[in-house]
Amino acid sequence: MATGAEINFLTNDAFREIFQSMSEGIVMVNPDGMIVTANPVAEQLFGYSRGELNGLLMETLLPERYRMGHVNFRKHFNSNPHPRRMGAGRDLLALKKDGTEFPVEISLSYTQVQSQLLVMAFISDISQRKQAEDALKRSEEQLILYAAELEKKVEMRTEALNNSIQKLEQEVIERKKAELEARKSLEKERELNELKTKFVSIASHEFRTPLSSVLSSASLIGQYVERNEPDKISKHVSRIKSSVNQLTGILNDFLSLGKLEEGKIDVVIETIRLGQFLTEIREEIKGVLQEGQQVVIECSVDDDEILSDSRILRNILFNLITNASKYSETGRSIYLSCGRKDGQFSISVKDEGIGIPEEDQKHMFERFFRASNAGQVQGTGLGLNIVKRYVELLDGSISFTSQYKKGSTFVVNLPSR
Repeated sequence: MATGAEINFLTNDAFREIFQSMSEGIVMVNPDGMIVTANPVAEQLFGYSRGELNGLLMETLLPERYRMGHVNFRKHFNSNPHPRRMGAGRDLLALKKDGTEFPVEISLSYTQVQSQLLVMAFISDISQRKQAEDALKRSEEQLILYAAELEKKVEMRTEALNNSIQKLEQEVIERKKAELEARKSLEKERELNELKTKFVSIASHEFRTPLSSVLSSASLIGQYVERNEPDKISKHVSRIKSSVNQLTGILNDFLSLGKLEEGKIDVVIETIRLGQFLTEIREEIKGVLQEGQQVVIECSVDDDEILSDSRILRNILFNLITNASKYSETGRSIYLSCGRKDGQFSISVKDEGIGIPEEDQKHMFERFFRASNAGQVQGTGLGLNIVKRYVELLDGSISFTSQYKKGSTFVVNLPSR
């Protein structure tokens, strides 16, 4: 398998041309001794097909009797890397894939790629030269001259490789920036698509029940009119109103979420007379409460004035009180309390409803989440997510406590302006 370093190298045209055209075999090895990449000459020297050397340990290319010693040599070189010949004064042997040993000459250099040390081994098959040496008994001067020329070649090729690497690293940085921007755009698009998909799914499910109820009640009202049964007519008119309220609540949730996602909600700070404000909310919400339910205001600062956005605060309380009503039995009271403490103004909504299972509580403000005990109660799973985002628009915070089957209390803390 090719490593990230290999991939980065081979995407650079300048490097590829140099790398592919080398007359010597080149093997690049990481600090763990694993071959990162090899050029075609090296693959041919060792009898491997294209890409087959990648991922092998460097020791695979040595006769087995030399492998243990080479591991120590490799570690020593990594601790103090510098360009040089390998095995000076000794005959070096390499191992082909088919098990054939052959004499080689190796020069070592190194480079840094993305802060990682890569060792470069320039490998030449010197079988013919060794035969010539045995026949001609080359002089020591010839060997020194050859070594000097080889070192010069290594330095030149190392410089060329390093120049290509620097260009490549700059290209990688620019490419990563572009990829990051593209990833952000794709993530935003994915979230919008997910929102649309869930909207269609929830809307088709949540709209079906109240619409069926409206259709059924409307049909029955016609029959009861003919029979002159006003009590039954009144009952079904109430059912229609309740169903319309459910549909209105669902649409309001999606409209609010859409505005929040688009950042189209502006905060307008104004003076709110608290007592009058809470009384108005209690009167307005009576139409959505279940039979026998009532909102009890327990406010220690009833006559106070606060600075906030009345429209956003109204939406927050409407949502919390509506939830308290939906998840409580008929005849139960809902308690609306307020007070000041530590420079903050707080409003709490307490119910005596079904409560929230402990395992669900950490998810309550997530979009589209509904508690496992919600049962057949209508809802989109958006209400508390919207409330939290409204509260944050007012620079406040929201928290809650709940006991399963005993009720819940939601507390909104706002700056005391």
